[in-house]
Amino acid sequence: MRVLMIEDEIYMAEAIKQVLRKHHYSVDLAHDGEYGLDCAITGIYDLIILDIMLPKLDGIEVLRRLRAEGITIPVILLTARDAPEEKVQGLDNGADDYLAKPFHTGELLARIRALGRRTPALIPDGILTYGDLCLDMQTLTCSCYDQDILLPLKEAQILEMLIKSSPRIVSKANIIEKLWGYETEAEGNRVETHISLLRKKLVHLPTQASIRTVRHVGYVLRNEKE
Repeated sequence: MRVLMIEDEIYMAEAIKQVLRKHHYSVDLAHDGEYGLDCAITGIYDLIILDIMLPKLDGIEVLRRLRAEGITIPVILLTARDAPEEKVQGLDNGADDYLAKPFHTGELLARIRALGRRTPALIPDGILTYGDLCLDMQTLTCSCYDQDILLPLKEAQILEMLIKSSPRIVSKANIIEKLWGYETEAEGNRVETHISLLRKKLVHLPTQASIRTVRHVGYVLRNEKE
């Protein structure tokens, strides 16, 4: 499971990140609401842990904008206050669960597991689909009808981002951050190389899906009939 934690208390966020990683969760951190929203709308996360009190954009507004975009990723709200009206406001704006600080990490883990059990699987058996194109991230296999190809990890991850983000555009910067990390020295031409190789592989499948470049913005999946 890929988790995004939007929390401005850096020490606490790092501590929770380490706990979640020990339990085999992949975790990214954002320390203000604006950047957290930018990360969240990529659609690549399975769960968001969202603090209400955030700089630049508060958690309720982040949540409101996510739901307005049609993003249904489960969200656990965090707050230092256990005010009933704040809980109601969060749940009314689309939160799936609520946890008041301070909390025990065991309770957070239990709530994550509970959400995983009751949230319908968006990607059955780990298979992502876009039109007639299927991507199995467990085997890194891309297929269309009865034909399939094996993808290198980075190309599979890029295709995963494009499928999960569709119809939104994915920027080069976002691909670099998610695949190589925030402090990487990787440049845009590395992304261009992987996109070029991925396009050449998709040509060998009878798919209507194609990767289009939106100049100065990024990449997006489109159906050739569109």
